[in-house]
Amino acid sequence: MTAAPDPHSQTHWFLQGMCGLFSLPAIILMLSFVGFAAFTAEAGVPVDQVMFMTGMVWALPAKVILVGSMLSGAHVATAFIAVTLSSVRMMPMVAALVPEIRTGRTPTWLLLLVSHFVAITAWVFAMERVRDVPRNGRVAFFAGFGMTLTLTNILLVGLVYGAVSEFPPIVSGCLFFLTPVYFLTSIWISARHRVIYWALGIGLALGWLFAVIAPEYDILLAGVLGGTLAWWGERMLRRKEGSR
Repeated sequence: MTAAPDPHSQTHWFLQGMCGLFSLPAIILMLSFVGFAAFTAEAGVPVDQVMFMTGMVWALPAKVILVGSMLSGAHVATAFIAVTLSSVRMMPMVAALVPEIRTGRTPTWLLLLVSHFVAITAWVFAMERVRDVPRNGRVAFFAGFGMTLTLTNILLVGLVYGAVSEFPPIVSGCLFFLTPVYFLTSIWISARHRVIYWALGIGLALGWLFAVIAPEYDILLAGVLGGTLAWWGERMLRRKEGSR
């Protein structure tokens, strides 16, 4: 008889993380990468470059910015700055996730390695499920999910690249649009503090306004102003509650 896997082993939790590939968040992200493959095929980006950026520039919005910079003929320094600014939003996600998964014996190099796989999908998946995993298996669990999802999407864009160029634009657009819709709903569901709800609500309300008056900076302005107002409102409310 085959021995049952040890529920306390790192391998067991790595494999459990790999099984997350069949979860709804992962499937939605993979469909979005099919849309991304169609976008890059239409833009004429070679498939080997698309596969490389899928692994190295993990967040999908950052890849869209990179491809857009390439198409516009922007200088490499400009593209670098744009992608970097887009990816700065991952820093607070890493800061929130690391205390949840590390132990006192987790090496720093390992945390730096797995932090590469932090993006909205992986972060939401981990924050929702990692508390059901013993602390000594959490890094392995997250690594199993993040590494498997990244590798799968690298292979996926390589396999579908030739076929998706024949998709009608409306199909490619719908697949690509799945990602922001999922991001918004996932963040709303996984939020643990009211300030997050306020920031999302204010940002969405201001988004249409800035799309009209400052379309080149609409997302940036809506995000910065929405987050600032939500933080300020939360701070004022706490002061009022504390003074009672």
